[in-house]
Amino acid sequence: MSSSVNLCVLIGNLGKDPELAYTASGTAKCRFSLATTEKFDKAGVAQEKTEWHNIVVWGKQAENVAKFLAKGRQVYIEGKIQTRSWDDEKTGQRRYITEINAYKVKFLGGPGVANGTGDDSGSGGGSDDGVDPGDGQGDKPSQSTKPKRQQNW
Repeated sequence: MSSSVNLCVLIGNLGKDPELAYTASGTAKCRFSLATTEKFDKAGVAQEKTEWHNIVVWGKQAENVAKFLAKGRQVYIEGKIQTRSWDDEKTGQRRYITEINAYKVKFLGGPGVANGTGDDSGSGGGSDDGVDPGDGQGDKPSQSTKPKRQQNW
């Protein structure tokens, strides 16, 4: 049996404030750009490379993202990679865009915390809608959870 996997996991910072819109049927759709930066050493010189990703979030999760996230805020994203196309009305050319259709968004600490207060407690969301606004302290385990494995990446 042959199978495949389309899974994308990203941790990065919003490049601009999220843009919320609604479809004709009333479904919320939120878009934002996400920057992931890789730091490495090349011939003894510190280097940086930033990749930009187009993120799309739907439904209640989209509304929460638009409400609680801002440019610079760090997030964890899980989703699938999708490429779509359309005809440009001005040029008539076929255009393409690759996006991450996010089904899980976890708010992490970092710059751009909603309202600039540094406190996003009581900000709604939760595991039932795929959004975890967090406590501004990232993935701090509770007393009852096992310690996380160290990631070497």
